[in-house]
Amino acid sequence: MPTRTSNKRGQLNSRETHRRQALEDTESPLHEAFLDEVADIYNAEQQLIKALPRMAKAAQSEELRDAFEAHLGETEQQAQRIKEAIDSLGESLKRKKCKGMEGLIDEGKEMMEEYKGDPAIDAVLIAAAQKIEHYEIASYGTICTWAEQMGHSQALRLFKENLGEEKAADEKLTGIAETFANVEAQEQQ
Repeated sequence: MPTRTSNKRGQLNSRETHRRQALEDTESPLHEAFLDEVADIYNAEQQLIKALPRMAKAAQSEELRDAFEAHLGETEQQAQRIKEAIDSLGESLKRKKCKGMEGLIDEGKEMMEEYKGDPAIDAVLIAAAQKIEHYEIASYGTICTWAEQMGHSQALRLFKENLGEEKAADEKLTGIAETFANVEAQEQQ
């Protein structure tokens, strides 16, 4: 039967092994891919911070406008969490342009122009916003998986918080669409 001392020694050895593995992981190709993906989603969040006020302004319903404004606050917090996660790793945030988000925002702008003043504007705004949410969900899902694999527990916690908020925002948009936005767009034929 193991003694208490050997259990503590085993725990220390386990922690030391985990620490060494995490240090080795910071030099791995996966860690570099992780840092690139984090830089990408950070830029995506920065672009979204600029786009959400325009989307809120274009919304006809108060509920959708409020949802966009609330998500703006969340998005600002998510960008801050990304910085905290990178700091927790002793890394600095790379500069990178998220072309995926840029394309989604450009598509959303086109849709807003095309449906400006149309009863379907809220339904169209929700469609554009949900494309963005799904992009972010995919990005955060990948980052969380990689952070967990590399033992970046503090970063993982922060990224999981962002992922949860993105999923909740997507569900809220679905609720608004199903409750009235899609119905109003169809009834105005």
